[in-house]
Amino acid sequence: MSLAEDRVIRASARNGWLLSTPALVLLFVAAAGPLLIMLVYSFLTPGQYGNVVGEFSWDGWVGILWSQDIFSGEWVLADAHMTIFWRSLSLSMMTTLFTFVVGFPTAWFIATRPASQRAMWLFLITIPFWTNLLIRTYAINEVLRKEGLVNMILLKLGVIDVPLEMLYGPFAIFVGMTYVYLPLMVLPLFAAIDRFDMNLLEAGYDLYASRMQVLRRVILPIVKPGIIAGSILVFVPSLGAYVTPRVLGGGKQMMIGNFIDLQFGQGRNWPLGAALSMALLVIVMVALLVYVRYASRDGSKSHG
Repeated sequence: MSLAEDRVIRASARNGWLLSTPALVLLFVAAAGPLLIMLVYSFLTPGQYGNVVGEFSWDGWVGILWSQDIFSGEWVLADAHMTIFWRSLSLSMMTTLFTFVVGFPTAWFIATRPASQRAMWLFLITIPFWTNLLIRTYAINEVLRKEGLVNMILLKLGVIDVPLEMLYGPFAIFVGMTYVYLPLMVLPLFAAIDRFDMNLLEAGYDLYASRMQVLRRVILPIVKPGIIAGSILVFVPSLGAYVTPRVLGGGKQMMIGNFIDLQFGQGRNWPLGAALSMALLVIVMVALLVYVRYASRDGSKSHG
């Protein structure tokens, strides 16, 4: 490579960085900036009426796992915090799994329709995104309440004698999050299945593979990128969900997002709220890294 060509390449790279500088600055200010503020707040002392005092303290991070007894002053394990974390993780994982169980057949059905019909089915899947999340959550509330659609149908069919109490519990939150985040699973799965070569199915059957073997050894490994993308898109927002647990949980089934809001509001403990926010970020990052690393390693083994 000549010196002139090398200079041209360097100038092009430099110009590329200069052109992307406004976007990088905006990304830093809008995304990394608030996270840095939360990180700083998590190491400060809570003020008497909210806000923070500019004194270094570990109380925010210690308060994630431990709480101080108001009478004896001793530090004890914060069982309530652990319950909230476990409830959030378990409901998020259940939501991710169930959206995959429901979303995979849905995406397969759409991908195997004639090309002229796929746009209509995708349009029907994306219609909920046109409605505000709060309105969609209240719609689920109307479906699950004692006088709602589900209880009315069950009573008409004679399956139950008295209305079921389905609201204000983990079940209602699970149903609500599944409904809200189902399109986020269907769309990546559809994109992966749409590129799937259907001739591979015929090849698998020609080799005397059963339907389950074709699904496990042919279909799932090929559409795995769509599964990973859909799982990430569902797991991350469901772990930090706020509106759905607040409305369908009735304040009785608090999740991490609601607990963080409580610290910045009525609790007036901003360092603890900031520490919880950063802990939630770490949990999400670790879960995603482990999941993606496992999936990529499993994929490399299958190709090998």
